[in-house]
Amino acid sequence: MNKSVYSLVLADEIVQEIDRLAYETGASRSAMINQILADYLRFTTPEKRMREVFSAIEQMLLGSAFEPQLQPSESMFSLRTALDYKYNPSVRYSVELYKNARPLLGELRVSVRSQNSALVLAMLQFFKLWTRIETSYIGRVECAMEDGRYLRKLRLSDESKLTNEQIGEGIAAYINLLDAALKQYFECIHEPTLAVTSVEKRYVNYIRSGGIIL
Repeated sequence: MNKSVYSLVLADEIVQEIDRLAYETGASRSAMINQILADYLRFTTPEKRMREVFSAIEQMLLGSAFEPQLQPSESMFSLRTALDYKYNPSVRYSVELYKNARPLLGELRVSVRSQNSALVLAMLQFFKLWTRIETSYIGRVECAMEDGRYLRKLRLSDESKLTNEQIGEGIAAYINLLDAALKQYFECIHEPTLAVTSVEKRYVNYIRSGGIIL
C-alpha cells in the first residue's frame, strides 16, 4: 500500500487525544491517524489484517501449552512452549506476515535456544523428517533449517476468500500440529521407526481434515 505526505489542519485537542492513543499502543501519530480513518471508512489496511490474524492465533493457542512473547514488530507474533527433554528447553514459534501476498502469507520460524549439541542434532533430524513427509504429500515446500532453527513459508492451500480470523485459525492449527508432532517425536526418540510413523500419522490426519496451510 503506497503512502504519501498530506497537509492537514487539526484541532490541538484532537491531536492531543491522537497522541495519547498512539502512545498507549506504541504507534506513531501518522499510523494512529491512518488507523482511525481506516476504521471509520471500514477499510482493512495491511496492519489491521495482521492484527486480526494474530488475534485469532492468540485466541486459539494461548492458555494451552503456549506462552506469549514480547512482539518485536507489528508484522510478527511469537510464542513459546517447553519441550520434554533434558532441562526442559523452550521452543519458540514466530510468525511473520507479509503485507501484500496471497496465497503466500508469510513465514513460520521455529527455534530452540540450547547449547546441547544432542538436542540441536535431534531438532535438525526432526525438521528433515518433517520436510520429507510434507514433500511426499503436498510437493515442494519452501523451507530452510540450520543449528536448531527452522524456517518455512506459509501458503494457503487454495485462494478461497477466507476471513482474517479463518487464516489466523489455520496458522494456529498448523503450529499446533507441528508442535504436537515435535513433542511426539521426542517422546519416541529412542524408537526411530515409531517416531517416524507417529509424526507421519499426525500429518496425514491434518491433510485429511482440510488444513488450509500448505
